[in-house]
Amino acid sequence: MSQELDTAISSPTAQPYIPEPHDRRNPNAWDALYVDQAIPVDPISKGYMIRDLRNWTRSYLLVPIALIANLLLAIIMTVKRLLPFQFSNYTLMHQSAAWFLNTFVSPEACYLIVRHICLGSNIVNFLIDNGPDPAIEKSQLYPRTVGNLAENAFLEHDLILYNFVLDYSKAQREKPHWIEPVKERGLNFDSIKSVQVDIDFKKRRWLRILDLESAIELFKVFYSLCLTSDEFERAVLSLEFDENFGCYISALTGDYNWNHVITNRHPLAPESPFGAARNLLLHGIISEYLHRYLELRKEMAQTVSDR
Repeated sequence: MSQELDTAISSPTAQPYIPEPHDRRNPNAWDALYVDQAIPVDPISKGYMIRDLRNWTRSYLLVPIALIANLLLAIIMTVKRLLPFQFSNYTLMHQSAAWFLNTFVSPEACYLIVRHICLGSNIVNFLIDNGPDPAIEKSQLYPRTVGNLAENAFLEHDLILYNFVLDYSKAQREKPHWIEPVKERGLNFDSIKSVQVDIDFKKRRWLRILDLESAIELFKVFYSLCLTSDEFERAVLSLEFDENFGCYISALTGDYNWNHVITNRHPLAPESPFGAARNLLLHGIISEYLHRYLELRKEMAQTVSDR
């Protein structure tokens, strides 16, 4: 990891974030956060994360945006619960999301959103490859552009997660001793692969300014409007399955030492939907942690096999 980070820092074309010269009397907090390797993260993604965190909209617009968004969310949730019928419009939701991202959201945030969907597919497919039933349907959801998200990507992302958990749990009950042969043969890391994301960072229109968390705060309002109450509740609850997925991975690797980085926990004590934007931001970061952990395990396994 150290050599990989040093290469990224020394090559401006390979890394979107270049630390400033170290001033010992005035050290840069963001540079320290970027170069710190206590929790391994893909260097390219981490660079975009730092740039997103430094976005001026996060400092000046996030708080008022969150206040307005939560007020609108409260109104929508109350009205939809009181209505004698429920309605949803997935096509409108996803097409609006793609338009919103392409029009108002920074390229860095767009990159992280598209990449997150792909990482989720890699992690689910890894668990299937090494699970009690390799015949469980694997994820084929690998968007490359913001435009690809208009094809029901967010809904499919949630459905893939829930269907996997239900199928995986059923297979575990049917094969209670499944993990012993998996550990004997060794883990299959074929599904932990690099993902391709095509975002144009050169063309920066003046409206494409929003940071990731501000964008999520705004879009969660429209998300709640375009889903039924139960579907929105399901989407919010999915964020707390991070702890479950961490335990799935640790059961396979026998390593629980890294699980402290998972902060979205306890799905039996659901968080309020008003904190969904913050939890979704954490969900994205935790997915990056988990995927990088598996990449490093894959590298270790390849090193051992090459000896």
